[in-house]
Amino acid sequence: MQAMRHASGEADRGRRGEARGEKRRFTLDREVDSSGAPVVRVRGRLEFSDAAALWAEASKLVASSGATKALDFEMSAVEAVDGGAMALLVHLRNRLEARGVKSEFVGAQKSVQEIIHLYQGDLHAQPRRKKRAKSALAQIGDAAVKIVLEGQLVLAFFGQLVLAAAGTVRRPATGNWREVLPTMERTGADAVPIVVLINFLIGFVMAFQGAVQLKKFGANIFVADLVGLSVTRELGPLMTAIIVCGRSGAAFAAELGSMKVAEEVDALRTMGFGPMRQLVLPRAVALILVVPLLTLMADFVGILGGLVAGLSILDLSFIGYVMETNKAVGAWDVFSGVIKSVVFALVIALIACQQGLATTGGAEGVGRRTTASVVTTLFTLILIDAGFTTFFYAFHP
Repeated sequence: MQAMRHASGEADRGRRGEARGEKRRFTLDREVDSSGAPVVRVRGRLEFSDAAALWAEASKLVASSGATKALDFEMSAVEAVDGGAMALLVHLRNRLEARGVKSEFVGAQKSVQEIIHLYQGDLHAQPRRKKRAKSALAQIGDAAVKIVLEGQLVLAFFGQLVLAAAGTVRRPATGNWREVLPTMERTGADAVPIVVLINFLIGFVMAFQGAVQLKKFGANIFVADLVGLSVTRELGPLMTAIIVCGRSGAAFAAELGSMKVAEEVDALRTMGFGPMRQLVLPRAVALILVVPLLTLMADFVGILGGLVAGLSILDLSFIGYVMETNKAVGAWDVFSGVIKSVVFALVIALIACQQGLATTGGAEGVGRRTTASVVTTLFTLILIDAGFTTFFYAFHP
């Protein structure tokens, strides 16, 4: 076998140790084997007490490998090695392979080879596969699956709420009735100003836009029909539900989510109080009682907004506008909007509370679930409104 030649620029490790008066039990040298390939020849005993020196010397040799395609660790002269020292060498070898340099522990005695195998020094890390971006079709499919799963969870949650409501009816003392009135105040009375303002402006804008076309045909008076029917059947209940969703639905999700991550919900269960009866049912009852009242108020102020626009733009009389509205808008138009509002209130309470109680992951999870609650509720409200409109048109045109 051809004698091993020292690579240029690398001084002998043992001589440097002796020059400093240190007594080290190992040496590391950068050499070239008989085939001309560079190797790191390891000699002596590798112990964790020499970890700092071993790491410094080995890191220096690895860093000096440059553009080398292969750099093996020649271990035939290693007398013994412990776990800590072996872990350092395996880590260096993995760093080499991450740079694309092939590296092996070669020539080790049986006892040393067992330690190498124990620390997976004879295994090669699998190259990381680059993540391929999902196609648009795959993303749509994933979103559809998530929607279906969320729908299943909401339906299961609704079933639990029905059972809790039935149990509360049988035993009224188990219900958290003290929470209903404060919740009605927060979700109802506090929402009156924004509901009044939004619906008044919607009625005003709708009459203003309709007036432009109705003037062309001399049908100014029919702006009352347009505003009255649109507000009572569709816009009043829908806009009120959207406002309640943004105010109260998001608040419910955030409150219950914060309680969940703070383990207050688990504490309630430990004390024997079910979260459905104590937390969800009072909020659902409060919304079901409040949202129809807000809807009736929205209908009134929406029609009032249309009246203001009719008087100021179309030169209509107050009596004429009121009489035309009374002729166009029937009891069923108002009642159908109230029916929608009850269902909307139940949907808002269900989705918000379900998302809140499903929260995980601390403050970030609370924010994520609150956002999901609002988005899911808005989509569901529009979907249900479309279903109601189709149903009412088919059976009560």
